[in-house]
Amino acid sequence: MRRLTRTVAATALATTLALVTACSGGSDGSGEAQGADGQSLEKVTYLTSFGNFGRDSYAWVAKEKGFFKDAGFDVDIQAGQGTGGVIQTVVAGKADFGPIDLTGGLLQVGNGLAKDFVAVAAIQQRTMAGIATVEGNGIASPKDLEGKKLADTPGSVVRNLFPTYARLAGVDVTKVQWVNGDAQTLMGTLASGGVDGIGQFVVGQPTIETVTKKKAVMLPYSNVMQDLYGNVLITSSKIAKEDPEKVKRFTGALLKGLEYALANPQEAGEILKKNVEASVPAAAAAELQLMAGYVRSSNSGTALGTLDNGRVAKSIAILQGAGQLKQNITPDQIIDFSLAPKA
Repeated sequence: MRRLTRTVAATALATTLALVTACSGGSDGSGEAQGADGQSLEKVTYLTSFGNFGRDSYAWVAKEKGFFKDAGFDVDIQAGQGTGGVIQTVVAGKADFGPIDLTGGLLQVGNGLAKDFVAVAAIQQRTMAGIATVEGNGIASPKDLEGKKLADTPGSVVRNLFPTYARLAGVDVTKVQWVNGDAQTLMGTLASGGVDGIGQFVVGQPTIETVTKKKAVMLPYSNVMQDLYGNVLITSSKIAKEDPEKVKRFTGALLKGLEYALANPQEAGEILKKNVEASVPAAAAAELQLMAGYVRSSNSGTALGTLDNGRVAKSIAILQGAGQLKQNITPDQIIDFSLAPKA
């Protein structure tokens, strides 16, 4: 179903494909089938949020450093294809855990497009969604998007949230054209001039500049929607209900990987390179350095991964006010606060 409206230049496409090549792993670093206590490791499938960029390298860190193994898991890491795809795969039971953009999840649930999943931890305390372009495309402010062509996956939170962003930023949404793309080709399309901009997390700036050989211009949604969370870790409602301790153990190990990756971005980039051969360590490290400001709460006393009921309610109100939800929803319909880390 996904297509691009113009042919991507071969060199740019090859570079992009190399950067996001899907790579899944078997056992944790040592390859042993048992944990430190001698017990057999439980096999778990984890999806990244979107390809295998630096922003998702913390999962590989948790695997390489043995955090998953210490928690009793043998984790297979697979490349995700955005919020909609991750939700579908987790709900279908083809993966156990994965990160999605919380706002994208609210849109899915509030419009009857998805159910039977719950968020159990925050990865980023602020949304990283935004529009990316490069110098020379005539886009320096949100208003400049009018008359331009943008690409993203059909189920992307960037694309689905765009009407709300446009309304708050003073952009006439009817004057912006969207075309379909996917994780493997978006940056190559931008590099080839096939589109004027792409939906992208703002931490993708270093990778965009690596692929396009031009200076990136980023328009973060958080500039006009400051209450929105970024990625959250989800699992199926079935797993959350039947095995809450499994969820807590996995969440703890993943967040340990996140904390280590943010503190050691260069090492995390090298770990990603070790597991995803075509990745670029410097670009991965740069993404993590940019992401750090979105992961940490402004309240220094708040633990990593926490979710606040009041903030989620505000996010819902923003979407309802923009007319983007067909039905009323509450925070506890999408978040299991009993499983989330406590502040």
